[in-house]
Amino acid sequence: MRPLVAHIDLDALRHNYRLACEAAPDSRAVAVIKADAYGHGALACARALSRAAKPAPAFAVACLEEAVALREGSVKAPIMLLEGIFEAAELEQVDALGLWLAVHSQWQVDALLAFAPRAPITVWLKVDSGMHRLGFPPPLVPAVWSRLAAAKEHVTQLHLMSHFATADSADERYLQEQMRCLQALAEQLQAPSCLANSPATLGWPVTHGAWNRPGVMLYGSDPLEVPNALSRRLEPVMTLRSRIIAVRELDAGEPVGYGGRWRASRPSRIGVVACGYGDGYDRHARDGTPVLVDGRRAPLAGKVSMDMLTVDITDHPVADIGSEVVLWGRADNGAVLSVDEVARYCDTISYTLLTGVLPRVPRRYHGAFCE
Repeated sequence: MRPLVAHIDLDALRHNYRLACEAAPDSRAVAVIKADAYGHGALACARALSRAAKPAPAFAVACLEEAVALREGSVKAPIMLLEGIFEAAELEQVDALGLWLAVHSQWQVDALLAFAPRAPITVWLKVDSGMHRLGFPPPLVPAVWSRLAAAKEHVTQLHLMSHFATADSADERYLQEQMRCLQALAEQLQAPSCLANSPATLGWPVTHGAWNRPGVMLYGSDPLEVPNALSRRLEPVMTLRSRIIAVRELDAGEPVGYGGRWRASRPSRIGVVACGYGDGYDRHARDGTPVLVDGRRAPLAGKVSMDMLTVDITDHPVADIGSEVVLWGRADNGAVLSVDEVARYCDTISYTLLTGVLPRVPRRYHGAFCE
């Protein structure tokens, strides 16, 4: 069988969740597992976090389809719909499945208050504090809050929610501007809040509310522009691992790959690796993008193809057909190649690499409670 596999370390996932809890000991942490847990497998990750010594009290997904898949997989913890409903008819399943609901638009509020749930629904009122994506403008929030709070047969456990635009940055000016707005609203309404994403959880204690929403940090990616003592303790959850399937001996000046972008500057050995953009590896990876060959760094040489990529193993004389290649994650010898570093070489972010690993790459799960 093709040697490319995404290995998922569920013990590392639980470690990173504990780190999120340690960073904000007075908050509860909703584990964000949208986009199939950032490519790691939402059901497996939810089950692992549900069975931890300190289980995740709730999960967050983007849409109803993702929540249904978790419920069908016997995940019983509360599940938050971060984008709420997309049409009023979805409220039937929200009610039946006992989901938590974000509301960010007036039509969603109207639909909720026109619906008769079997039990009142936990609601998260989203504020546009400066991201300018979803949410009510701050001046409108008190009236919407009052309307929801008065609807006791429809709504229970009402919270404020918002999202930060620059929490990953070392420049805190815009984050502080957003926080002034949100703190004023929370104090006016005496409202519990859910504000902090991964970078805010790790780097900005002022943002910690009754609830936080750690996402990409759970999977071992450092979301901070400048790492801190907490973010350096994150452990990679996904290791994308393959093997060398062929070796080519080239004279100086010979090209490799489509367009001949890379040319050998010396007599060179090129390892052909079973992994390409058809698997989700970024085609924009530059020459020099690192991989680990038998636990040692080696550079990408030439454009990524659909099913293969090529690396320069001239300085790895022992490397040969069958040698382990780690595209990101942890090698067998313990060496780690961060997905964040690989993303920088691809002019992208770790989120796109992790969520971009395609279904033809099998996931293999490791760690306690692995099924």
